[in-house]
Amino acid sequence: MISINRATTEDYKIIVEIGNVSVEEAHRASSPAKDLNEFIKKNYNDEVIKSELSDERNIYTIIKVDEEPAGFSKIIFNSEHSNIQQKNVTKLDRIYLLSKFFDLKLGYELLKFNIDLSKKNNQSGIWLFTWTGNNRAINFYLKTGFAIIGSHNYQVSANYSNPNHQMFLNIL
Repeated sequence: MISINRATTEDYKIIVEIGNVSVEEAHRASSPAKDLNEFIKKNYNDEVIKSELSDERNIYTIIKVDEEPAGFSKIIFNSEHSNIQQKNVTKLDRIYLLSKFFDLKLGYELLKFNIDLSKKNNQSGIWLFTWTGNNRAINFYLKTGFAIIGSHNYQVSANYSNPNHQMFLNIL
């Protein structure tokens, strides 16, 4: 049984735990280990995630399989970007799954949930950044209708950044 629910502040540990594992797995080849570890330590700790969950602009959702947390996403409504002409667009800021759940198509379920939620909130599209070396993610987004519309250097640490695609999906 698959369930997707909005995360509450009480769910911070689930997001921290999944984030620490899945971000490392997805990006271990994107930057030196020292820089990636610094990034994870800075962005996936109890205090940071509690704070993000307390900010009502951030919409975190958790996907579970038979009550076991499998992944999470974070979207932000009305997050315009200079590369996108449309107004009322959602930023898909994070979507991560634990690798043991990859074969269950949960990424698609979580993305579909976020698209539907965005439509219900009068959003016209969804955009995101993804590391150019993450072929699994790029292919997933291309298959679901996203297009590459630009590029961005994502700052991993004070000393390192990596190239990202900016991708967009029109949901009108």
